[in-house]
Amino acid sequence: MSVSESIPSIELRSLDELWFQVAGTVCNLTCHHCFISCSPHNRSFEFLTYEQVNEALEQSIEFGVREYYFTGGEPFLNGDLVRMVERALQFGPVTVLTNGTVLKPEWLNQLTAAQESAVYSLELRVSIDGPTADINDPVRGEGTFYRAMKGVSLLCKHGFLPIITMTQTWNDAENHLILAQFREVLKSHGCERPRLKVLPRLKLGAEENRTEGYQPTERITESMMRDFDRNQLLCHHSRIVTNRGVYVCPILLESSDAKLGDTLEEATCDFPLGHGACHTCYQYGAICTNSTLMATDQAASEIPQ
Repeated sequence: MSVSESIPSIELRSLDELWFQVAGTVCNLTCHHCFISCSPHNRSFEFLTYEQVNEALEQSIEFGVREYYFTGGEPFLNGDLVRMVERALQFGPVTVLTNGTVLKPEWLNQLTAAQESAVYSLELRVSIDGPTADINDPVRGEGTFYRAMKGVSLLCKHGFLPIITMTQTWNDAENHLILAQFREVLKSHGCERPRLKVLPRLKLGAEENRTEGYQPTERITESMMRDFDRNQLLCHHSRIVTNRGVYVCPILLESSDAKLGDTLEEATCDFPLGHGACHTCYQYGAICTNSTLMATDQAASEIPQ
């Protein structure tokens, strides 16, 4: 960024998506590339209660929220998650982001029943960082590929069609091979129509220690925002509820300026795009939502380069 260029800000156009950090930063895994360093011992953000989620859901009506996301940490560690999802399905489509390693049939039976009786859709996104243990386990932990694929099989048996998200840790030249291989692996586990979403690395948290952090040049400038479609940035149409207040997005929770207020109303303010992660979103679009999902037949040609 040029010294003469100021940091651009972005306004909240509309609150289309509302996120819930239901498990805080607590996770059963300790992934080496996690951008908020979630682990079994990281309690910088705690679980949300059912009452907190319900209050935000009811408030969301006046803001016109159209879609809800549940994330963590690992959301299924929150004992009230299923009840939260059942409630949220009364307000709009719901997506749960999970590592797939702690799923239980009884939870999925309840979620299946909730989906069948709801007007809105329920999506499950499972994080698996490659089609083999050799690719996945070095970043997510030994044995996690096998456990996550068991979770995928369980989801498919209960009628879900999970979205598989992968953080790219391989060279661009390998994309076609990796995706083709993953489609075959998913089909062998009962996923007849694999859906894949490749994510770029976010050089924050544990990933900064694993590889590198953002360089000073990796920033959005005022000139970059000219004629840019701001809808590509999650912060233009989304906020996330945590036990510590409402933050601008799921990626910047550990940034001191990311908390915008204690209520949704307070969090409608503008946000300065001064972080390296903002630059990643600028490059790849609203990477956290389902909007950039790659369809099975098109995945190989739609990988962000």
